[in-house]
Amino acid sequence: MRIGELAGIVGVTTRAIRHYHHLGLLPEPERLGNGYREYGLRHAVELARIRRLTELGLGLPEVRDVLADDAGRELAEVLAELDADLARQEAAIHERRTRLRALLSEAEHGRLPAEGPVSPQLASFLHELGEVDVDSPMAVRDRELLTLIDTTAPPEAREQLMAALLPTLTDPAALAAARDVYARLDALADAAPDDPRVDETARAILACLPDRLPTIDTSGDTTFLDAFLADFSPAQAAVVRRVMELAPDGGGGDRP
Repeated sequence: MRIGELAGIVGVTTRAIRHYHHLGLLPEPERLGNGYREYGLRHAVELARIRRLTELGLGLPEVRDVLADDAGRELAEVLAELDADLARQEAAIHERRTRLRALLSEAEHGRLPAEGPVSPQLASFLHELGEVDVDSPMAVRDRELLTLIDTTAPPEAREQLMAALLPTLTDPAALAAARDVYARLDALADAAPDDPRVDETARAILACLPDRLPTIDTSGDTTFLDAFLADFSPAQAAVVRRVMELAPDGGGGDRP
């Protein structure tokens, strides 16, 4: 039979067959005197097997490995790996759909953060934080930083941070202190870094922080810190650096 007939029987395209020839997956018959290739039953059987393996999700390099193993032992191993991979994909898809349903619910109730999709913990925190001072430039910057941490931090560190911050929003005194800190920082927008209010604001921030926060290692590369502080005024950046100087263990651990 000709290549078109073979393709029709197995249910693939002639282009796919030629590609399998090129990759060495399917034996290529010799050309007859008229220049055409004549395919037989063996080619149809091998082509059908290639189709079944690709439909299971195997890539063509994996199909080549399977076909090269006459005993079939590698096939069982590859199929087991494929099954495990599909299970991981299935779990990931389920997790994403669960998160999407939560986001849709937040949107319906007007609670979807302007910063975009974030973790449920941060979404709850930002909803409460929005009631602190939505007009404060420093509060907006704070939200942006939390969103960045939510995206880039390891899950364990993110959960620790949220667990430490969320309880502060249930305390009216903590909310009042947060408003005061944002106002102090906003007032330093045009101040010099040696302004006496820098040290006062740093100590006010420390008084607001929970007793226990995840440790922040500032002994290594300062690229991220420099980029973060680049958006601050000189006095506001000085406040952040002063907080890091005053906080035990670089911002982590129990505060005195």
